[in-house]
Amino acid sequence: MGENGAHGITRIFNAPCSGAPMKQASGRVRIVGGRWRGTRLDVPDAPGLRPTGDRVRETLFNWLQPALPGARVVDAFAGTGALGLEAVSRGARSALLIEREPALAAALSAVAARLPGGQAVEVRRGDALQVLAALPAGGFDIAFVDPPFAADLWTPALAALDIALAPQAWLYVESPVARPAQPPAGWRQHRELATREAHCALWRRDG
Repeated sequence: MGENGAHGITRIFNAPCSGAPMKQASGRVRIVGGRWRGTRLDVPDAPGLRPTGDRVRETLFNWLQPALPGARVVDAFAGTGALGLEAVSRGARSALLIEREPALAAALSAVAARLPGGQAVEVRRGDALQVLAALPAGGFDIAFVDPPFAADLWTPALAALDIALAPQAWLYVESPVARPAQPPAGWRQHRELATREAHCALWRRDG
């Protein structure tokens, strides 16, 4: 169950965020809301891959719901695509899913191809930092940053996103509980929650 911890942090136990330093995971997750609700997404065996759990995503998208209609979304470390696909399912105009691993990128493309309206989803295989740095200025309204924890990519990823995000954009970040990522200059924390393994924060750009 969720409960309020110190400093107003919502704590959701036994509901892992992705990217936590756990063993390989396999199975399925599902889209929990919107037009694609119930769609199952395969979770292959891959080191560092751990999709955002249903309860965490439900909470996150309840926070984001007013901002979703028509939003342009980028999922910087897409993995299973659960965050970006959930956003489009709930009303976002488009989602760019960036994934380095060829097998994961191919699986994302296959999912998008079979979903009605899946043309709103673009899958781009490549290094997230390089792709982010090449995005058009102000081209996105919402970004999800959930890198493998061991890679320690939060600072360069947030720097690469700075130009690509519109004024008053939203930024969702997952990081270790022991060393949570901090909002860069020009951003403020809107909401946060914690699981046993991860700190999950939603930030808003001041603009």
